[in-house]
Amino acid sequence: MGLKNRSKVSAEFSMSSLTDIIFLLLIFFMLTSSLVVPNSLNLKLPGKTQKPPAVPERPLSVKIDRNGNFSIEGNSVTVPAMTRDLAKFAREKSANRRNITIMPDPKTPHEKVAVVMDIAMKYQINAILATKSK
Repeated sequence: MGLKNRSKVSAEFSMSSLTDIIFLLLIFFMLTSSLVVPNSLNLKLPGKTQKPPAVPERPLSVKIDRNGNFSIEGNSVTVPAMTRDLAKFAREKSANRRNITIMPDPKTPHEKVAVVMDIAMKYQINAILATKSK
């Protein structure tokens, strides 16, 4: 007797259980996300102040010519005199007002610029390098 088993595997997939799980996960994440307070955007918004805003001071200018000669505010100085002047400048100014602008000639040797930057770093002075393109 040739009996055949006619049970075939069904290739269908029931989406109803999957949608139930996704719906429950959605509810779970919505409830838990409301409990967590995000602190990613900590902005300080402008408001009223009693004192007027501070006028920024013009930074001290240090110029270096192509021969490596230094000048502070137009007065020619040597390296020891510049060190002394910048140390005095750092003592007189508060930490957020210690700013100098280094303005070398395009042909100035890099070592001369590094001398001024080293002195500025030693006395915790913010140095801004202002260069001209050739």
